[in-house]
Amino acid sequence: MKVLNTNKELVIMKTASLTKEVIYKEGKPNIQALLETPFSKEIRIVFKAGQIMKEHTAPGAIVVEMFEGEIDFGVEGEVHRVTKGDLLTLDAKVPHDLKAIKDSIVRLTLAKTDNINRVFSVVKD
Repeated sequence: MKVLNTNKELVIMKTASLTKEVIYKEGKPNIQALLETPFSKEIRIVFKAGQIMKEHTAPGAIVVEMFEGEIDFGVEGEVHRVTKGDLLTLDAKVPHDLKAIKDSIVRLTLAKTDNINRVFSVVKD
């Protein structure tokens, strides 16, 4: 959608939904790129209870929004219970892992310079 802002400059608006077309995959979390902005990449990760993302790091800082469900979020060996509505940020290169306690929807914000293929590689068999 193209709209004009108050300075009469052309601005392009992008939209996505955390709740539409949600698919819970068997075996591993479902990762989907939602949008890319001039400064970030927004990703939805859908977990069935019991699914994990093995320990990994991100090259830049990340923001995680727990949209639905409950996850054990491990940071350098310490487990933090993250529940619906929680937000967290993690500095670059900090080892972390995730385990879904309940069916969950997570919104992940990556730095623009990060690569979504890195996220996919964390859940490869």
